Amino acid sequence: MPLIKVHIRKGRSEAEVELLLDTMHEVMLSAFNVPERDRYQLVFEHEASHFRALDTGLGFERTSKFVLIEMVSRPRPRSEKLAFYQGLAARLESECGISPSDIMVSFVENADEDWSFGAGVAQFVTGEL
Repeated sequence: MPLIKVHIRKGRSEAEVELLLDTMHEVMLSAFNVPERDRYQLVFEHEASHFRALDTGLGFERTSKFVLIEMVSRPRPRSEKLAFYQGLAARLESECGISPSDIMVSFVENADEDWSFGAGVAQFVTGEL
């Protein structure tokens, strides 16, 4: 159950955002081996004047297509995270025309008791999930 928060500059079309989200979901399914309907995505669009994302000194050239992804998730193995980064960079470049240097991902990990999918129950704790 990752919760994916996507931060982008305003200006993309509805079709571009849909393709971006669909592609991220497919990569997540592959990297994390989660169910198809385990899909929770939020898009935050920012005015260019309210969005700064430099390169931390790595020499990347950022463009208006830059995407910042916050991945809120239970702990995942390093191998899954690395597979997600690589798959995401490859797929977003090939399907969405977003350069790998325009993709930044940050994981925020939490525990099973930090998730309730509804009904006032922590389903990871009860064993329902």
